[in-house]
Amino acid sequence: MADDQEEPPLAIRIDQTVEEPSQSDQEKPQNDYVSVGVTVITGYLGAGKSTLVNYILNAQHGKRIAVILNEFGEEIGVERAMINEGESGALVEEWVELANGCVCCTVKHSLVQALEQLVQMKKKLDHILLETTGLANPAPLASVLWLDDQLESSVKLDSIVTVVDAKNLRFQLNRHCDSSSFPEAFLQIAFADVVILNKVDLVSQEQPEGALEELENEIHSINSLANIIRSIRCEVDLSQILNRQAYDATHATHLEALLEESKSLSSGDLHDSGVCTLCINQTEAVDLHKVRLWIEEILWDKKYGMDVYRCKGVLRVGNSDQLHTLQAVREIYEIVPTRQWRNEEKQMNRIVFIGHNLDENILIDTFRGCI
Repeated sequence: MADDQEEPPLAIRIDQTVEEPSQSDQEKPQNDYVSVGVTVITGYLGAGKSTLVNYILNAQHGKRIAVILNEFGEEIGVERAMINEGESGALVEEWVELANGCVCCTVKHSLVQALEQLVQMKKKLDHILLETTGLANPAPLASVLWLDDQLESSVKLDSIVTVVDAKNLRFQLNRHCDSSSFPEAFLQIAFADVVILNKVDLVSQEQPEGALEELENEIHSINSLANIIRSIRCEVDLSQILNRQAYDATHATHLEALLEESKSLSSGDLHDSGVCTLCINQTEAVDLHKVRLWIEEILWDKKYGMDVYRCKGVLRVGNSDQLHTLQAVREIYEIVPTRQWRNEEKQMNRIVFIGHNLDENILIDTFRGCI
């Protein structure tokens, strides 16, 4: 039986009565509130998404993790799925509490409502997992969770985790190369912050030595920023997939390390599909307003015919001693100052693009116009 057809874990019903805050809770200042991170789990059918979810729900990890299993498909439309429909349109099914302290529910339409219900339960959560059955492309979910006013600060997008089947990944990547349709596997890898390379034991048994390294190279040719974790039955160290802070502008250290690793990338690493990672570098300070216009032309106007999935970078902004970070998911982007440049640092601009039909020369030439 395929991984995604596994039986759900045994669960008991949650008591929905709202707990009265304790005296100590009442005394806590409001600004101590910390929003809960949301990890989006995606992957090809049969890769092991349900196996990962069941592992987390049953493992004795000491964390209180909420898992949302959505059932909205492409035909419903992501925009509708994001709408808080209120009591009249409530389609969130019962929350259930598991033996290890995790909670779980199934969502049919309103993701926002499910997240708000979690917050209103007044039960302290360490993390939220969103398993994306029925949605091949995680980008719309990521956009809503990352910079959505409706959710305010109660939850925040932590990272996107893509589970891939090590045995079948190459076939899934190659199956549509000669057709007009685009493989889901490319999108899922392109948007990932973490890729779990699952079922590596099957590859070890059937493939020649070095096969796993070749797969990892292929994944990094699509998305050099993703951290790859090998696994058997998705048994992974949770610290490697939770609290990644991939979208936290104040968590610049991790981003800088990724960009340093990617600085030598060029179109020479282009995958046959046209999906790749490119990195551009520029030492001179840029005008922030011009950078915004430049990125909007690329993301919004598609002026140069490039389809950018993800974008991450650090910027050296003129008349500022602050290192600025740039992040984008599809058409949504954010540029924010994160910290002061250090004395020993070489101040420069470094931006990584992940997407389809990227043109390195155009990106470099047009970015020079931002100086």
